[in-house]
This record gives sequence, structure tokens and C-alpha cells, in this order.
Amino acid sequence: MQDISHQQFIIRTLGLADYHSTWQAMKDFTAKRTIETIDEIWLLEHPPVYTQGIAGKPEHLLFNNGIPVVKTDRGGQITYHGPGQLIAYVLLDIRRLKLGVRELVRCMEQAVIQLLDNYHIQAHGRIDAPGVYVGTAKIASLGLKIKKNYCYHGIALNTNMDLKPFTAINPCGYAGLQITQMKDQGIVDELDTIQHKLAEHLQTELIKKRIEL
Repeated sequence: MQDISHQQFIIRTLGLADYHSTWQAMKDFTAKRTIETIDEIWLLEHPPVYTQGIAGKPEHLLFNNGIPVVKTDRGGQITYHGPGQLIAYVLLDIRRLKLGVRELVRCMEQAVIQLLDNYHIQAHGRIDAPGVYVGTAKIASLGLKIKKNYCYHGIALNTNMDLKPFTAINPCGYAGLQITQMKDQGIVDELDTIQHKLAEHLQTELIKKRIEL
């Protein structure tokens, strides 16, 4: 684990981390934090797992391929996490950052869009379906839990992973949604490089939005 303090944020790189224990750690951190707690961004990968949002519909799992399904407390429907996908969990005091949920979502999306722009890949968000897209294909999914002005969960960016498990689900509840990843867009940087860049863009967007407000 590497911890780096940067302005209002502590960045933690956790490597390959079990979903259940990471989820519990996020809940514990949020339950114990105070108005003085520094916000954190956790960067990691998960072993293969499907996560189903709090209002998720079970029919979006199309067939059982042996990968475990976890019913979690974030928003959204079902998605897949696995090695080669960069997870950025944001544990933030959104009141202190002066962000509403919609503004926070836009900040997170914009951080990924700016990251991809650095590689000359045009990406965009969608008002009707949170996340980041290259053309019609989704490259990053997003889900949050907001509790007493604190948030956790975050964004999952497909970097260099096995995309086959997405065929067993309607990704994020959308039948036939195409999935892409950075490797398929010609990006060959290692995960360590990409996660450092994403952390920088997340911090920039969160700080910029607060200044604008």
C-alpha cells in the first residue's frame, strides 16, 4: 500500500483487493470520519466479481458463469470488476467540497474524459446513463453511495482486462451495451501509470469545481 497526501486528499494504492473487505473498509471509514477527516481516493483492482446496485434487477444477470455476485449498497444496476480494471473509490465529504451528487458525477466523468484526452481518445458522458463512453461503447462505469453528506464507491475504468464476463450481464442494466477498454483504443501504458494520472485528474476536477462554485 502506498499513501500519498496531496492537498485535501490522501491517495491510497491498494493493489488487487478483495471486494467484500474493501467495501467494509469504505463503510468503516465513512462511519468513523468527522468534519476534520481528510478525503481519500483509493486506487485498486478487484478479483473477478459482479456487483449489483441497491435497486438492481436480478434479470440483468443473463446466465451463471461461476463468477460471484455481490449485492452492494451503491446506486446503479449490475457491472463486472476484474483484474486489469482500474477502480477509483472516492471517500469524500461532499458538503465540504460544496458538491451536489450531479456535480460530483460530472467531476468523476470529466476526470476520465481528460485522462483519455491525454491519449488523444475522444470520450464523453451521457446524461441518461452515467459513465464514460468512446463512441457508443462504455469504457468506465460509475456508482456511488451517499450517507450524511459523505460518499463512497466510485468509478471503474476498463484498462487491460478480459471483457468476456460482460457478456453474461446487461452492463449497468442496458441490454446489448458495448464495452471497450483502453488497450483496445491503442493505449499501452501500465496500470501504475494510468492510476497516477487518473488520481491527478480526479483531484484537479474536484478542486476546480469547488473553486468555480
